[in-house]
Amino acid sequence: MTILEKIIADKRKEVELRKHLIPINQLQQSVLFDRAKNSLKNRLTDSLSGIIAEHKRRSPSKTVINQSLNVQDVAKGYENAGVCGMSVLTDQKYFGGSIEDLLAARASCSLPLLRKDFIIDSYQIVEAKAYGADVILLIASALSRAAIKSLSLCAQQLELEVLLEVHNQEELEKALMPSLDMIGINNRNLKTFEVDLRHSRELSSYIPKDFVKVSESGIGNVASIKRLKTHGFQGFLIGENFMKTNNPGESAKEFIKKLSA
Repeated sequence: MTILEKIIADKRKEVELRKHLIPINQLQQSVLFDRAKNSLKNRLTDSLSGIIAEHKRRSPSKTVINQSLNVQDVAKGYENAGVCGMSVLTDQKYFGGSIEDLLAARASCSLPLLRKDFIIDSYQIVEAKAYGADVILLIASALSRAAIKSLSLCAQQLELEVLLEVHNQEELEKALMPSLDMIGINNRNLKTFEVDLRHSRELSSYIPKDFVKVSESGIGNVASIKRLKTHGFQGFLIGENFMKTNNPGESAKEFIKKLSA
């Protein structure tokens, strides 16, 4: 069993438990459920930096990244830095996050928020909306084409945007459909956890112009972003580079300053 298969198996159990704890009709009564749409896609299209900054405590590949910072401070710091959006890891078992982190970020900033998790059930999309998310992540390697279609249409009905993550051309061709907003190329090989930005550059030409292109993982310097921009990328998801410091917001601000120079 691969690490992704193990994560998905655990996620199925977790979602079933959460359905019993908080029914969908209760989620739909959340005060955040009727918020106006806050488009990450538009922000990325209009931005010079295109930075989506992430809050991530740990990961299966790097174990602990930073467990000492609270989400509120990170969210405020990122907004102050001028990022386009914030990605919040809500998986607990493998990434040390929680759905409450999303709520804390929402209470602390007005940025578009991406719920980054292993979404396999429409319940998680309703949950994302109820806890203040504006965007959900769907991972092509974890879902069939039919599942991607039903989940992305569910998000669309709830006025949430969809970032689809792919790792190769096969996944990209399987998953392209009109109900997606952004296509993210993950530069990390899920089998070896090695990172190579060539993944983004090589796949960029296969992404139709209707979708905003996002490069994910392993982006550690301004030169990488400038090069990726020449391949049509408008979004750059950066987590570890900021989160491994004592002040992610300040790190993001310095990074964006260099990018604008």
